[in-house]
Amino acid sequence: MLEPTLSGRLGECLSRLSFNDLLEPQIRKLKIYFRDWLGSAIAGKNEAPVQIILDIIRELGGTPESTIIPSESHGNCLMAALANGASSHVVEMDDLHRESILHPAAPIIPAVLALAEREKASGSDLLLAIAVGYEAAIRVAIAVGPSHYHCWHTTSTCGTFGAAAGAARLLGLNEEQTISAYGSAGTQAGGLWEFLTNNAMSKQLHTGKAALNGLLSALLAQRGFTGARKILEGEKGFFRATSSDFDPAKCLAQLGKEFYFERNSLKYHASCGHTHSTIDAVLQATQGVAHRPDEIDSVSVSVYQGALDLLKDIVPTTPYFAKFNLPFCIASALMFGHANLADFSPERIRNPEMIQVMQKIRIQADPELSAMYPRKWPARVEIVKRTGERLTGSVTYPKGDPENPLSESEVVGKFKSLTRGLIADDWADALCERALALDRLSDVSGFFIR
Repeated sequence: MLEPTLSGRLGECLSRLSFNDLLEPQIRKLKIYFRDWLGSAIAGKNEAPVQIILDIIRELGGTPESTIIPSESHGNCLMAALANGASSHVVEMDDLHRESILHPAAPIIPAVLALAEREKASGSDLLLAIAVGYEAAIRVAIAVGPSHYHCWHTTSTCGTFGAAAGAARLLGLNEEQTISAYGSAGTQAGGLWEFLTNNAMSKQLHTGKAALNGLLSALLAQRGFTGARKILEGEKGFFRATSSDFDPAKCLAQLGKEFYFERNSLKYHASCGHTHSTIDAVLQATQGVAHRPDEIDSVSVSVYQGALDLLKDIVPTTPYFAKFNLPFCIASALMFGHANLADFSPERIRNPEMIQVMQKIRIQADPELSAMYPRKWPARVEIVKRTGERLTGSVTYPKGDPENPLSESEVVGKFKSLTRGLIADDWADALCERALALDRLSDVSGFFIR
C-alpha cells in the first residue's frame, strides 16, 4: 500500500467530482468566468509580448488541433495553451481570487480549453475541468501562504497545479496518474516578481507557461511519466521550497463540501487587482466627479502592506506598468472618474496634469488594513481640496468582488469593451451567447466555428 499524499487526497476527491455534482448557480458562475476570460484573451491579441509568442508558434508549426485565439488560427494544444494563457493576462482584466492571491482563469482555462478541443470533449466536460482546475489551484495557493507571494507569482506557480488538475480530470486520469501530473506540475512551477524591476514582459510568459506546463504534465502522466508523490508537502517539495508560512491542512479544508471557486472576483478596472480598492475609495469619495489638479491640495491613502510590497517601487514608464502604479491609478480616478483600458496610454503617462496630481499623493500601509489581508483587500482615502473641504472613502470589497458583484449587463459590457475593434460586433454577440450555452455544447471543438 502506497503512503497517502496531499496530492493524492486532493486529486482523488476532485477526480470523483462530476458535472451533475455542480449546482446550477455554480455552473452559471463557471460559464461567466469562461466568458470573462475569453474577453481578456481577445483583448490581448495585439500586445507586443503576445505577438512575439505568436511569431515563435508560427515558426514551430504543428498539428492544428486547438484554437489560438489571438491569431484566430489553430496549432497543437500546448502552443494554444501558451498563446491563450499569455494573451488573457496582458491587459490585466482577468479574474481574481482574493484569499489565494491568484488569477485562476489565465493559467487554467487555456490549458483545459486546448485539451477539450483536441479531445472533442463536451462543454459540460470543459466546465467541470475548469471547476477542478480552479479548486486545485486556489487550495494550493491558500495553503502555500501569503509569504510565497513576496517573490513568487502565485498565478504562475499555483496556476500550473490548476492547469494540471483540470487537464487530468478531462483525461480521466486515475489517482496515481493524477499524483504524477501534480508532481510534474510542481517541479515546473515558476514565476518570479523580479521582472517588475525593469518592466520586463515575463508576466505573460508566467501564465502561458503555467498553462502549457500543467497541460504537458497531465499528458505525460497519461502515458506513464511519473512525478514526485509528495510534491506539495515533501521535505524538498513546493511548500517548503517557496514559503515560510505554509499550512498543508488548508489545502484540504472542507474539501468536497465547499467550493472555493465560488468566491471569485471579476475585475472592473483595467489595472492590477491591488489598486482596485483604492480606485473605488477615490470614486466613493468624489462620487465619480472629475477633479482638476488645481482643485486638489493633497491625497492620503492607506492600504494593506501586501499592496505596497508589490507596487511601491513600480514606475509608470509604459502603459502596462502604469497599471501597477498606485499614484497613476488614483490620479486617473480623480481626474477622469475611471481607470479604463484607454486611461493607460503613453499620452496619459506624459500628461503634465496627471504628473501634478500624482505628486500630491501620499500612500502608507495601515496595520488594521494589513491584518485583513488576504481575506480582504481594503483601502481608505482622504482627499483635501484647495477650499479645505475633505472627501473620504473607504472600501473593503471593490466592485467585482463576490460581495459587490458586477451585474449581468456590466459583465457583458466589459466583454464588449474588451473586444471592441478587435472582432466584429456580431461575432462578439455570438461568443457571449455561446459561452452561456457552453453546458449544452456536445463538442467544444465547434465553439469558435462561425
